[in-house]
Amino acid sequence: MTNFIIGREEESKILKSLLSSNKPEFLALHGRRRVGKTFLIKNFFKDKKVVFFSITGEKDAAMGKQIKHFTEQISEVFYSGVQIEKGKNWDETFNLLTKALNTVGQKETIVLFFDEFPWMAGQNSRLLQNLDYYWNQYWSNDSRLKLLICGSSASWIIDNIVNNKGGLHNRITRNIHLETLNLFELKNFLKKKNIFLSNKQMLDLYMVMGGVPYYLDKIEKGLSSTQIIESLAFNRKGFLLLEFDNLFSSLFKNSDVYERMIKVIAAHRYGIGQQELFNAMGKNLTGKGGLEKLKALNDAGFIIDFKPLFHQKKGVYYKVIDQYSLFYLYWILPVRDSLLKKSIVKGYWDKMSVKPNWHIWSGLAFEAVCYDHLTQIRQALHLSPTAIPSTWRYVPRTNSSEQGAQIDLLFDRDDDAITICEIKYSDTPFTITKEYSKKLRGKIETFKKVTRTTKQLFVVLISVHGVKQNKYSDELICAVLTLDDLFKAV
Repeated sequence: MTNFIIGREEESKILKSLLSSNKPEFLALHGRRRVGKTFLIKNFFKDKKVVFFSITGEKDAAMGKQIKHFTEQISEVFYSGVQIEKGKNWDETFNLLTKALNTVGQKETIVLFFDEFPWMAGQNSRLLQNLDYYWNQYWSNDSRLKLLICGSSASWIIDNIVNNKGGLHNRITRNIHLETLNLFELKNFLKKKNIFLSNKQMLDLYMVMGGVPYYLDKIEKGLSSTQIIESLAFNRKGFLLLEFDNLFSSLFKNSDVYERMIKVIAAHRYGIGQQELFNAMGKNLTGKGGLEKLKALNDAGFIIDFKPLFHQKKGVYYKVIDQYSLFYLYWILPVRDSLLKKSIVKGYWDKMSVKPNWHIWSGLAFEAVCYDHLTQIRQALHLSPTAIPSTWRYVPRTNSSEQGAQIDLLFDRDDDAITICEIKYSDTPFTITKEYSKKLRGKIETFKKVTRTTKQLFVVLISVHGVKQNKYSDELICAVLTLDDLFKAV
């Protein structure tokens, strides 16, 4: 992978503060798989004057093998490779590590990086209990020590480390949730690779793979976004073709249940209610177990949960926000078997990307991009951080003469106002026609009537290339945001 850190300013500040601290530190690091957690830590500390102990858990490996790897690293880092006898369990292994720490000078800083820690914590391993004991008994008294716990199973890290109810309760001194890169950071990432594309081309790539650094690092110089997508997704050896199954199997036990869940949620553009989702999943998703699975998907960054404005009583809704998952389910999965059999000719995506289905789907994907860039939208509209983003939908009763309405994004403000955002993806400046103007006015009237809000309403258009000015845009739109606004630093 490319050996430079892009963005991550806040995370780097936390790590710098941790490193300069004169007390023991315990950091939890979590985030979506492939987002660059391991990369961030190893690149940050690679040129620092510290004793760096790094161990990575192995998925589905027996405890004996995990301990063997751990012991080998103790030997390598603290005893110059001299072989030492491995412990029989984690208690003995952490005891070996504690003794090894005593071989390091008192003025040196020691970083313990336990990567993919959930994979090390197999059933009946008592790893967590031993971590609890050794941190509280020994390591938390050693000012040289900086303990970093990391894992792609974000939900496990959050539940068992960050929100631990046992001996590790409130022991975390730092917490990093590493998110995907935004458009501004994506642009800088590609620039570092000497890849220069227009904002529109970068948007098309973002709608396919999101801001996942591991995916972005696969982009080759000298290709258009269409050629890049063809190479990575619609090629028999394309990385994105098989990534979906690998992604879920590496994160979840019974991964097929999670895959089915995200497929059901992705099929509902405006989100799906919790009970409707439970009904669609049947016995695979019920009760406490079902809620835990939804939380795991949420913590891993695949979905969000929300309560639509003015519909709080209807409960929680879920929506897929992971760009790659949305693209895979809509475009790759239907032709996956054909691609593996080489029965799709070269240039497939070049033809598909100009068809109406791409523009329809792009509208949905662009909405998801906007949800990824709420901070940039707030900044461009000069909204307070207290302005609450939400969505709103009205479905009239069966046989009703009323018209339904959907608002892609709105901000409920403290200054007795609501900003309503219309999100439109188009290759040219969006034109508000007489027909569209009538439809938009109807939507606003329905919103006023159903919600009974007395707040001032402001309508904003978010469009890739802005709006073609005419009398309808002048009458209805108070502000226009373009793709350039989403690419700005925050």
